[in-house]
Amino acid sequence: MASLKEVKARIGSVTSTKKITGAMKMVSSAKLKKAQYAIESIAPYQERLNNILNNFLATETDFQSAFAEVRPLKKLAVVVFSSNSSLCGAFNSNVAKRLSEVVEEHKSLGADNIVIFPIGKKIQEFTAKLQVKAEGDFQDVADKPNFDAMSDITNDLMNRFLNKEFDKVIVIYHHLKSTAVQKLQTETFLPIALDSNNANASSGGDYLVEPSKSEILESLLPKALRTKLYACLLDSNASEHGARVVAMQTATDNADDLISELTILYNKTRQQAITNELLDIVGGAAALGK
Repeated sequence: MASLKEVKARIGSVTSTKKITGAMKMVSSAKLKKAQYAIESIAPYQERLNNILNNFLATETDFQSAFAEVRPLKKLAVVVFSSNSSLCGAFNSNVAKRLSEVVEEHKSLGADNIVIFPIGKKIQEFTAKLQVKAEGDFQDVADKPNFDAMSDITNDLMNRFLNKEFDKVIVIYHHLKSTAVQKLQTETFLPIALDSNNANASSGGDYLVEPSKSEILESLLPKALRTKLYACLLDSNASEHGARVVAMQTATDNADDLISELTILYNKTRQQAITNELLDIVGGAAALGK
């Protein structure tokens, strides 16, 4: 059995850890609120932009875009979002697992024809272990979401898709459903699906368009793609903080349980030491009485 000094030292160590996890939870909660506000700020713009696109598509049934061109898959690009730091539960490991599954599904393309765009230090480190290409260092973007930086990445992807350097672009990111639930998403970013049959022409009214709806659509599509990828970044960033809040709360609860168990052990050890001392005193007194 551990000595009183050892048990007391463990209680002190766990108490210090509990203070750290509690502080990290508070910091992550504050960052989560800020990240949620950023998502709520861009959501109305993204929704309105999508409505305009749907209304135009409902009337421009013959519209064709180079961004919607479906080609035989020869080269694949995967944009993956993770965090720069750990201590957020299974957040990064789930992303890494999904990336491995995507690479395995497309291994017939060959390692040279699968290109990863890792947004975040953790997935960048994981990508280095895979037998695939990785482009860029986007750690700053993962920590501090920036629309201009994501626009540069999106423009690069769009240009390379149009130049047929990529035939398909996949995005892997977490969608924040609540603080406790982050759903891992795998979506096709390019080519986009132009489904005019599901568009609701009456939702946004009629438009007077100049020079033409097709030209307006060609201008709006890149904006929609930039907004979409930026929204994925914001969603991933908020999900990271949500996962860290849950992980730190769980760690704090575990610390409470461990402190309770160690306190019971400390009291039992102390009581046993007192009992042993009393037995020694009684035994000594009995010996002197003889």
